[in-house]
Amino acid sequence: MNNLISHGGLRIIAFVGFIGLSLVLTGWSARRSRGTSGFFVAGRNLSPFQNGLALAGDFMSAGSFLGVTGLVSLFGFDGIVYQVGFIAGWIMIMLIVAEPVRNCGKYTLSDVVALRLRSRGVRAATSVSSLITSLAYLLAQLVGGGALASLLLPIGTNAAIVLIGILMIAYVLFGGMVAATYVQIVKAVLVWTAGAVLVLLALAHFSFDVGALFNKARLSSLHPAQYFVPGGYFKDPLDTLSLTLALALGTAGLPHVMTRFYTVPSAVAARKSAKIGLIVMTSFAVMMILLGFSATAIVGPAAILATHSSGNSAITLLATTLGGGAGSAGGELLLACVSAIAFATILAVVSGIMISSASTISHDIFGQLFSASRDKERRQVVIAKIATIVFGIAAMGLALLVKTFNVAFLVGLAFAIAASANLPVILFSMYWRRFTDRGAVAAVLAGTLSSIGLVLLGPAVIGAKGIIFKDSTPPFWLSNPGLFSIPVGFIAGWIGSVTTSQNAADTSFDAQQLRMLSGLGAEAASEH
Repeated sequence: MNNLISHGGLRIIAFVGFIGLSLVLTGWSARRSRGTSGFFVAGRNLSPFQNGLALAGDFMSAGSFLGVTGLVSLFGFDGIVYQVGFIAGWIMIMLIVAEPVRNCGKYTLSDVVALRLRSRGVRAATSVSSLITSLAYLLAQLVGGGALASLLLPIGTNAAIVLIGILMIAYVLFGGMVAATYVQIVKAVLVWTAGAVLVLLALAHFSFDVGALFNKARLSSLHPAQYFVPGGYFKDPLDTLSLTLALALGTAGLPHVMTRFYTVPSAVAARKSAKIGLIVMTSFAVMMILLGFSATAIVGPAAILATHSSGNSAITLLATTLGGGAGSAGGELLLACVSAIAFATILAVVSGIMISSASTISHDIFGQLFSASRDKERRQVVIAKIATIVFGIAAMGLALLVKTFNVAFLVGLAFAIAASANLPVILFSMYWRRFTDRGAVAAVLAGTLSSIGLVLLGPAVIGAKGIIFKDSTPPFWLSNPGLFSIPVGFIAGWIGSVTTSQNAADTSFDAQQLRMLSGLGAEAASEH
């Protein structure tokens, strides 16, 4: 037993156990993933509770489980900004996005816009922006997951990235949306339960005196006077505002999030699933904040920094300490559970992104732009599976190329494009009668190009913390461009529309509103 503990045997067993469970779920899902609707959106037969847990599984990521906890432990108040941004975004999704998207769309984000604006240019522009958003987010997850797995398992970063990529492709290839959904559900239950157990153990360490925990965290922090006030991590208030805007507005424009609302039988079920997801994610966010403070109070920032400069090891060190310390059976058991669950968060998120990307390539690009075949609906599943393999291998290859880079800019880029390019066309197409094809293309192009351009000119790429020109001052000073790129996307959509004469898009607005508000003509659930 001691030999098993000293060589990380429990961690390996936990990892293999989860991978085995996920593959069993994939095999079971393959029998339920029949037809185009079954592969892309699980036949639209998921219950609000199932889809709500899957939505939570999409967002209870390794970034929250490891990254946000680490930021809170080292910088206190500023680490909370990430969680606040996500929750604000989900409130908007629940109130104004979930039901209309379910009624207006079929498989992808582009379907919502194309219900009114049917030109090939609009479909092409929204498809490309969706793929760029998904690829940026997917690369960040693969690189982060590879680094994490290499720390916790006796394998290198390259092998870890390839392992995650192969599992991601297998989930989608054989089980479609059904497999991705159940992997996300299992992951959501595991990660929420692990968080709750660690919070109870941390509170028990202070005899359930929350005040004592907070006071010890402040005194143990690197900067006690600034620990509970803004400015510890984000030196510029505009950077804080820009990041919060991108997280809050970008969440509603992420393609893999929009796809999840097509998996339930009705618009009411979509809103209920968003509400359930919000409840689960909010409670999880509170737990992660408490665990960040607990790591500072119990482990200490010096030990956290000694293991990982960004603080990502905070929760693993906390679990080991709460279990009895390094080398103890309890400490290794808790560490094994936390490590396997962190790995599970990555697999669940990348599988959701992968099915969304495959849907965009197959349904939007092949099915709507290039194919005139009568049986194109049936062939879309075949194309989606080919796209899964090709897109997955390409993502793995790119992840291997950028594995040594600071890939924080990829996450910021994904949310910036989602908020600056995708969200304007979604909201304008659903709520503005005057919106036109030219406005949609202008919004997507301006939002995407401004997001990418400002990120490439910012401190995430240029300067001391960037990838290139480390001795230079970046031309754009904000890490996240949302404060500027989001207005650019909306303004471009408005200018493009008001400079266009009235057209069919205006006359189709009433028909779209009827479908959006009543569900008349919306895609129905399929029978299994």
